[in-house]
Amino acid sequence: MATMTRRGFLKGSVALGAIPLIGDEKVKLSKKVKFIHATDTHMDLQNEESIEAMKLMVSFINKNYTDLDFVLFGGDNFNNNVKGDKDAKLFKEIISKLHCPSYLVRGNKESSPKPDNDAIDLNQFKDMFMQQKDLKVKGQNWIFEKNGYQIVGLDSCIEHQNNGLYTKETIAFAKEALKSNKPTIILNHHPYTNYWGGKEEKDIHKYVLNNSDEVQKEIFGFKNLILTLSGHKHIDSVTKINDTQTIVTRGFIKPLDLDQYPMRYVEIEDNKINQKLIYTA
Repeated sequence: MATMTRRGFLKGSVALGAIPLIGDEKVKLSKKVKFIHATDTHMDLQNEESIEAMKLMVSFINKNYTDLDFVLFGGDNFNNNVKGDKDAKLFKEIISKLHCPSYLVRGNKESSPKPDNDAIDLNQFKDMFMQQKDLKVKGQNWIFEKNGYQIVGLDSCIEHQNNGLYTKETIAFAKEALKSNKPTIILNHHPYTNYWGGKEEKDIHKYVLNNSDEVQKEIFGFKNLILTLSGHKHIDSVTKINDTQTIVTRGFIKPLDLDQYPMRYVEIEDNKINQKLIYTA
């Protein structure tokens, strides 16, 4: 009976796609994700320009970022200010044309319908935007994994309010995810700090996560929390809390010039984060 040398066995394994080699050694496969963070798009059925901007976003991404793993929408996605759910349905229809999956968290617009108690609520939002097969949903939060990273969507909304906080259930959900020790990205709407240097207490209360001190103590001590993505204030910021890169992306609704709507491109490889603002024009 013929015997197989170690080299022969390894070469056979390579041919079958089991073990990549340089010489006789295994190659360490890198963990890499590429995605776009778009927040505060504020699509409004009473503002045709905002609808065209969303369509422009989709066509721009499909043309220029063909190898994305997903797109993350950070809240205030649509203004939720018309009777019924027409704006939510149109938003879903538009983003369904993206070449890659997309995932959403709510902002204060989605949690503060106009007129009150008529437009889309949390349960309707979950039914429309949190049904992807790869999502694990608990309460108002979700998680999925991609290429060795876990992406966690946390709802920071208070119903019928502009300000936000994390409930005890949301904090527990985040901590449970982080205990896996997998590199983790958190997406939410309300930023964690007064990064713009606001002086008015009402302004700070509206825009900074109200229990941020507690949240920072509970979850920002995890070394595997590598990145957070927020919005709400429409002002761009890239800072750190402990070892976590903490990003607030400029609101999509605020173009620099005609058709120059901002988003953020993020590429992470082996936990090293490269990111930049991009514009549709």
